[in-house]
Amino acid sequence: MDDPRHARQRGIVGRSFTPRRLQGVLDSVETICSEVIDGMCEQGEVDLVEAISQPFPLLVICDMMGIPRSEFQTVLDATNVILGAGDPDMLGGEEDIVAALFGAGIALTELMNEIAEDRRVNPQDDLTSALVHNTVGDEMLAPHEIAPFFILLAVAGNDTTRTATSIGMHLLGQNPDQRKIWQDDLEGVTPTAVDEIVRVASPVTFMRRTVTRDLELSGEQLSEGDKMILFYGAANRDPRVFADPERFDVRRDPNPHVGFGGPGPHFCLGAHLARRELSVIFRQLLTRLPDIEVAGDPVHLQAIGVPLVGGVKHLPVRFTPTKPLAATR
Repeated sequence: MDDPRHARQRGIVGRSFTPRRLQGVLDSVETICSEVIDGMCEQGEVDLVEAISQPFPLLVICDMMGIPRSEFQTVLDATNVILGAGDPDMLGGEEDIVAALFGAGIALTELMNEIAEDRRVNPQDDLTSALVHNTVGDEMLAPHEIAPFFILLAVAGNDTTRTATSIGMHLLGQNPDQRKIWQDDLEGVTPTAVDEIVRVASPVTFMRRTVTRDLELSGEQLSEGDKMILFYGAANRDPRVFADPERFDVRRDPNPHVGFGGPGPHFCLGAHLARRELSVIFRQLLTRLPDIEVAGDPVHLQAIGVPLVGGVKHLPVRFTPTKPLAATR
């Protein structure tokens, strides 16, 4: 969106993404992460994507919106289709990509409209209730805006963190020296390590923008109305900005990456939450399963064209089995 429509909707939603409003969600991240690892820690070998990367961030989003766990599979299947980049494995048996996308959008819209309608009558302590009971004059999402916002949130808040988690584990496997540095000082290194994962992974591949005035950029003459593609992975490897940009350095500082969209009005609303999720998942994995290691090559989405998010659909890992935390309490 562009302003003024963008500024209006971002202003409304942004009030629910302040550190104070997000604190309850941030606290629940730790609990959800423990729950997800409990579900796989006795197995010894799993597909990291299916066991951890995929369910963890989506459970956070669903809990934040007040989506019941009984509908988790519905949301997971639909978001996989929307960001599956046309990969046949992500279409749920549907051969027609357009039909699959349409069906996924309808499923999420119907689910969200039903929950929003319930929250108008029975408000709960969740983001959906906050959005449908905003009392600041006319500044609230209209009923027809709730479902599209949830689809955006479910997709953007799920697949990006999922991809960063998977690629982050793969990077640790490729760079055992960096893994040791991080594992030896989890508290001290985690903040910079998380941002380095986002820089190298650059989960969002690109966004399109439109030139708003004539100008010259890097020796190229651009005209108002020209269509531009911003490739975040290229920007995050710019040798004019990053020393030795191809090196994965968990202590890289400063690290002015644009993995969250760069500065400006479109900077990721969920950056604070995403950093928290990545910090928690890697801290728990490296402490609860200290010898976890990649057991095979990542399998990437079979994209049609350039995918919006560079997804990983499989990443085998192995580790010494351990008891769930719930069993030891």
